[in-house]
Amino acid sequence: IRDVAHLAPLHNPANITGIEAALAAFPALPQVAVFDTAFHQGMPQHAYLYALPMRLYREHGIRRYGMHGTSHLYVSERAVAYLQREATNTNLITAHLGNGASVAAILGGRSVDTSMGLTPLEGLIMGTRTGDLDPSLSQYLVSQLGYSVAEVDDLYNRQGGLLGISGLSNDVRSLEEAAADGHVGAELALDMFCYRLAKYVGAYTAVLGRVDALVLTGGVGENAAGVRTRLLDRLGGLGYRLDPQANEAVRFGREGRISESGTALT
Repeated sequence: IRDVAHLAPLHNPANITGIEAALAAFPALPQVAVFDTAFHQGMPQHAYLYALPMRLYREHGIRRYGMHGTSHLYVSERAVAYLQREATNTNLITAHLGNGASVAAILGGRSVDTSMGLTPLEGLIMGTRTGDLDPSLSQYLVSQLGYSVAEVDDLYNRQGGLLGISGLSNDVRSLEEAAADGHVGAELALDMFCYRLAKYVGAYTAVLGRVDALVLTGGVGENAAGVRTRLLDRLGGLGYRLDPQANEAVRFGREGRISESGTALT
């Protein structure tokens, strides 16, 4: 966990602190590490490889690993139970939306693609992470603007995302309140967040061919009715239609359908 902490700087160091504290307090107590990458290890090569020289994968393991696997696995199992279907005959797009955010394409119970990559930085816009961007931006920041490599890493992981766009907060609750009061940065941050997510839903629809349900989870996915409204408004072309009453009712640990009956299931 320490050896790969540089790949997940917001999580691994904190997890190590917890492990060491537990070892000090309860030295005889067994501990079990459950890795967020495990669920995504069945992805096909065409999904997990980068278009780099193959020696970087063979010699250094540079590839897409994905994260939030425990969440994607759990909610996919809950969705199958809710739908009363067999997992092997169910295709899902699951979106874990919190301060960290990722999407997974789940084909017959198996993750076949996910938005996070070698590190949790790739993919969706998140609380403080940028998500997808032009890799050459790093070179530009270093050579033209005088950033150090460490400063670039900090910029991408801790200063970007909803916080960087809004200039206000990485908390969607605060941003929704501010947007309602006319804060331009908060409105833009929420719009960009939902736009990026809608693009991934469209892409994973193409990956799966048939989608039986779009599943939203995480603190934002479970509770931010406004974000869900913005998202489904962008997905009308794929058959999604929001049921406003159901959308307001599903939050605070409840699960249920938020799309209109007879339309694509969310």
